Amino acid sequence: MLFRSSWGEFEAAEPELSAKVAALFGRRKHHVMATLRRDGSPRLSGTEVSIGDGAFGFGVMTGAIRLVDLGRDPRVAIHCQGIDPPEHDHSAWEGEAKLSGRALAAPTQSEAGEFFVVDIDEVVLTSMGSPADHLVIEHWTPTAGRTVTPRY
Repeated sequence: MLFRSSWGEFEAAEPELSAKVAALFGRRKHHVMATLRRDGSPRLSGTEVSIGDGAFGFGVMTGAIRLVDLGRDPRVAIHCQGIDPPEHDHSAWEGEAKLSGRALAAPTQSEAGEFFVVDIDEVVLTSMGSPADHLVIEHWTPTAGRTVTPRY
């Protein structure tokens, strides 16, 4: 059985990690979302997200092909790409975050389309270690909790 979690449950379990992830998603307006096409291949789309009231969510405009993808298979991954650091100061890199799970239609609707919340399977935060000679991968799932892996 695969266990999933709401953003609020993730926040309660890992307040420091969730704050870092939320800050990264909040620094930029546009992110990249992956859904699955009918043939199983990935479809990448730009998206905006909202984090609040215990939920991680996103909207989809009426008529977007992503609605068809999500209706067929609700699995989704959203990537918040970091901003490049100065060329000679890798320690200034803020990192990047990824979140995946299942998109669930939310009762909040708008004239422009539908709103979804993500039932979270995993969250990953990649950042620069100290000293800035390696990456640090923080991975969280509802079943395994948080793991930290340095990559040299």
